[in-house]
Amino acid sequence: MAPQTDTRKPFLKRILGEDAAIAQLIVITILIFLAMTALSPDKFLRYYNFESITYIMPELGILSIAMMIAMLTGGIDLSVVGIANLAAICAGLYFKNPAVAEAIAAGGPMVLVHTGIAALIALVIGVGAGAANGLLISRLKIIPILATLGTGQVFAGLALVLTGGTAIVGFPETWSWLGNGKILGIATPFWVLIVVAVCVSILLSRTSLGVKLMLIGTNPKAAIFAGIRSDRMVLYSYMLTGGLASIAGILLSGRTNAAKADFGGSYLLQAVLIAVLGGTNPAGGRGSVLGVLLALTALMLLSSGFQMVRVSNHMIDFVWGAFLVIVIAINYLRRQK
Repeated sequence: MAPQTDTRKPFLKRILGEDAAIAQLIVITILIFLAMTALSPDKFLRYYNFESITYIMPELGILSIAMMIAMLTGGIDLSVVGIANLAAICAGLYFKNPAVAEAIAAGGPMVLVHTGIAALIALVIGVGAGAANGLLISRLKIIPILATLGTGQVFAGLALVLTGGTAIVGFPETWSWLGNGKILGIATPFWVLIVVAVCVSILLSRTSLGVKLMLIGTNPKAAIFAGIRSDRMVLYSYMLTGGLASIAGILLSGRTNAAKADFGGSYLLQAVLIAVLGGTNPAGGRGSVLGVLLALTALMLLSSGFQMVRVSNHMIDFVWGAFLVIVIAINYLRRQK
């Protein structure tokens, strides 16, 4: 009898997938870690440095995952920061309601109840804003970059109207715990990032929604012939993007104990950068949560290391941009081969 052939993939192959971009990102992350360690080992390797990263990176990481989802269908969402701020502001206005403020000041279990309601309000605002984007793109056939650029300005303007241009401060301690607390000695926002990453990864790889989103981005005509309702899938993707943006807004307002219309202005381009560096195809059809997390880690280590040696923020932006161009060029050359 002929010997049986083991057709199972090696463990690393199953983890990394067929795309060599993940392995490339792992190598880049290790090299950045070693380079930053060599530049300033006494400062970079401190526990406080890595702890501070776990508080800052989750909000940017969730926005980057949201951007990846929008790109899977061949689109983009330039309104994610506006959605995040608007969601946080609406939650802050809820806390400013006299009846709610009085109940929170009295303490007791109602503090947790009102915190949960405020988080729910933020999520509803995010999903609703994402639905508005999805309808403009799927129903009215407006180009995603133009639709979300316009709605981003609308959301920012609405946030300015609601706040008068000032910051909303004085969130309850339970809300601040979402951005500054710890669970089992690890930053609460970092746990939120892990949960979001796992859920989105399962959604994209184990559900029909994820498969359909990939197919729409890969070959829209084939998706139509396969009976996939592309308009509905695009709507769902932007609703999910808006919901994730609202979660990022919750973490940002919790960490800073404030909400304002212009918070996180630099996060938009950084989210696009991280999504693309993570292997997401801007034309649609390819992307992975693992790739986004690796790109996020690499760039956070790079930024932290440069700040340790007092490199200016302008130089950091230049390095990030150059990093993007180099990786895109490497990916292009690899595909050519």
